[in-house]
Amino acid sequence: MSKTQQLQDFAQQVRRDIVRMVHAVQSGHPGGSLGCNEFLTVLFQEIMDYSTNFTMDGKNEDLFFLSNGHISPVYYSVLARSGFFPVKELATFRLMNTRLQGHPTTHEGLEGIRIASGSLGQGMSVAIGAAEAKKLNGDHKLVYSLHGDGELQEGQIWEAAMYAAGKKIDNYIATVDYNKKQIDGPTDEVLPLGDLRAKFEAFGWQVLDVEKGNDIESIIEGLNKAKSLTGKGKPVCILLHTEMGNGVDFMMHTHAWHGKPPSDAQLEEALKQNPETLGDY
Repeated sequence: MSKTQQLQDFAQQVRRDIVRMVHAVQSGHPGGSLGCNEFLTVLFQEIMDYSTNFTMDGKNEDLFFLSNGHISPVYYSVLARSGFFPVKELATFRLMNTRLQGHPTTHEGLEGIRIASGSLGQGMSVAIGAAEAKKLNGDHKLVYSLHGDGELQEGQIWEAAMYAAGKKIDNYIATVDYNKKQIDGPTDEVLPLGDLRAKFEAFGWQVLDVEKGNDIESIIEGLNKAKSLTGKGKPVCILLHTEMGNGVDFMMHTHAWHGKPPSDAQLEEALKQNPETLGDY
C-alpha cells in the first residue's frame, strides 16, 4: 500500500470519528473538523517530528498549537490515532468530567494538548512564544499552528503577526484554514478579509498557497515547501484552501454545518460514504 493510500485511509477513519463523536452528544463542530482533516493527518502522520511520550515543554520536538479550538473533534481523533491516548477515549467527547471537552483544555492532562484554545485569536501568540523559546534554548525543531480564516478578524492575530516578523521568528509555520466560511455565513459577508497573501506579506511574512487543501499529496508538498522556507529570517504562512465539511457530501459547500450535529439518518449516510478503514472506537 502506498504512503498516500495509508494517509487517505487514516483520514477516512478520522472522518468517521468526527461525525460519530458529534452525533453521540448532539453537540460540536463537524464542518471545520472535516475540512482540516487531511491537513492534520499529514501533519501528524508525515511531517512533524514528535514523541507520544508527552511532556508540556516539548523540548527537541516539533510542536503544534490548535488556535481554532472548536474543531477539537478532528484534533482529538488525530491525536488518539497517532498514539497520544487510547482511541476508545474518543467515546467520552464532550461528556462531563472527561478529558475531551468541546474546546481543548489542559487542566485534565490530555496528552497532546499544550494550551486551552477556542477563545479565538490567541493561538498565534502562544505559538510564537514557543518558537521564540526554542530559539533561546538552541532547539532547532519547528512550531506549527492552525487558524480559522474567520479567526483572522481578531485584532490580536495581527499584533502577533507583526511581532513574529519584527523578531524574525523563522522557526514558525502558521496555517490558515481558508474555507471562506464562518458560523454566521461567508467571511466576505460577515467581515471581508481582503487579500490575505498581501496582508501577511506586508507584515513581513513568507506566504504560500495550497490550492488543493484537502488533497493529501498537495498538502505534503505545501508543508515541505513551508519547511524549506524556515530559517530565512521570516515566519511562514500557509493559506490552505479547504472545503468545510469535506468528505461528507451534504455537509460541503455551506457554512450550515459549522456547529450542527447530524441526525441518526444523516450519521448513517455519512458513515456509508466513509467505510471503516482502521476500526471504530
